[in-house]
Amino acid sequence: MEKPDFQGCSFCLIYKAGLCGDALAKLHPSDTPQAAPSIRTTRHTIPKRQMIHSPRDFSDVVICICAGQAVSSVALPDGRRQILEVLLPGDIIYWTALFEPMSARLIEATENSTYRKINRGEFFAMLAKRPDVFQAFIKLCIGKKDNSDQLALTLGRRNALQRIARFILDLATRLIERGLATGQTISFPLRLRHIADATGLTPVHTSKVLRELRREKIIDLEDRSLTVFDMMHLRQIAGP
Repeated sequence: MEKPDFQGCSFCLIYKAGLCGDALAKLHPSDTPQAAPSIRTTRHTIPKRQMIHSPRDFSDVVICICAGQAVSSVALPDGRRQILEVLLPGDIIYWTALFEPMSARLIEATENSTYRKINRGEFFAMLAKRPDVFQAFIKLCIGKKDNSDQLALTLGRRNALQRIARFILDLATRLIERGLATGQTISFPLRLRHIADATGLTPVHTSKVLRELRREKIIDLEDRSLTVFDMMHLRQIAGP
């Protein structure tokens, strides 16, 4: 199992609350040791293509991705699904976890991943005592709502080329912001079916659009990584 790289910690509410001793020791090894966190968290690892969370799971915990990537999706009874978001290090797997015990979401690891669990009630109580972390949580909720609005706009009004360009652009931007990109190249463990399920397209149509983007030398996909050669052109295709 790959070791977590902790590069998403600055985006993580658990880290901001001082509840992740492993990350704090990794990032600040010379700091004076502080008292142990008052809320216990547990760390777990899971191989790629395994479930972190099932739609039928009753959960009393908040789960945050520490390393790796996962996708969050909802599905119809016939198995067709819509991927709602790609989860990166620092992301809570579903932001409504503080308010409901079941999310109806399936969380699938797309590469070897590490995640941390914290008791939902204890985390909620901590938010009430920490205005700074509560403010960060509200900012997170607003961001998730904005992303949901953009997803609805994309699926309802953007064409296939725009959908895939928007999906790649958003993912690349998030990875770059978290220091998880190497130059123009990002980790891209997603398969064709993931991209199709995220953009509401068939795998055949998705493959056709990806070939077009590669032929125009805007992107390249190779060995589970994606390189964006022309970010400006990608933005123009994706639209506002």
